[in-house]
Amino acid sequence: MTSGVTWFCIGLTVGAYTLSRVVARRYPSPLTTPVFFSTVLIILVLIPTGLRAADYEGAKGILVSLLGPATVSLAVPLYKNRRALLTNTLPACAGLVVGSLGTLAAAVFVARVLGLPDVVRASISIKSVTAPIAIELAPIINASPAVTAAFVIATGMIGAMIGPWLLSATGIHDPVARGLALGTISHGQGTAQAVLEGELQGAAASIAMGLTAIFVSVVAPVLVPWLG
Repeated sequence: MTSGVTWFCIGLTVGAYTLSRVVARRYPSPLTTPVFFSTVLIILVLIPTGLRAADYEGAKGILVSLLGPATVSLAVPLYKNRRALLTNTLPACAGLVVGSLGTLAAAVFVARVLGLPDVVRASISIKSVTAPIAIELAPIINASPAVTAAFVIATGMIGAMIGPWLLSATGIHDPVARGLALGTISHGQGTAQAVLEGELQGAAASIAMGLTAIFVSVVAPVLVPWLG
């Protein structure tokens, strides 16, 4: 039986997201993107109530169960935009490979310059891979699953916040290019942000998210030890 606390947390999550969409339409800014705005708002509401993270578990379980249908629903824009995506197959694949390798190498390089421990360097290298796969990949490259998860979540949030603004500032307006960039670098959260921009952007991002996870899972066990 679902408790009152669980229903409260579900209502808070849905309400925070709805409010974030309203605020973002009126005041578009990296700070009003749904993931960041909703997260801050939920924290601010929970602190005075005395509820702990453990109290959110019931709501989290229900909401996470909806990720499956949500992911499957991405097949609809994929099918509707299949011709545009197939037309750009070659440049899209090239961009995906370069983007995946670039973010992996750059993360390891920055970690080395900062003198971070080996386990942190390995953990940050796969920050742009969707969380379930990154956590499974972590032990293979001698990374910490917990640290990896933290980097993945932070990368997704920052990418969803700053990515669209940065793409616009640099004159990148092509929907396929924007979707590929957000999906490759910011995985699920970037894909969700791309969907808000349009169906084609969301379709491109969903493909990029999946292919990036597969590609990095293959190359990371070889490249991360060598780069580290």
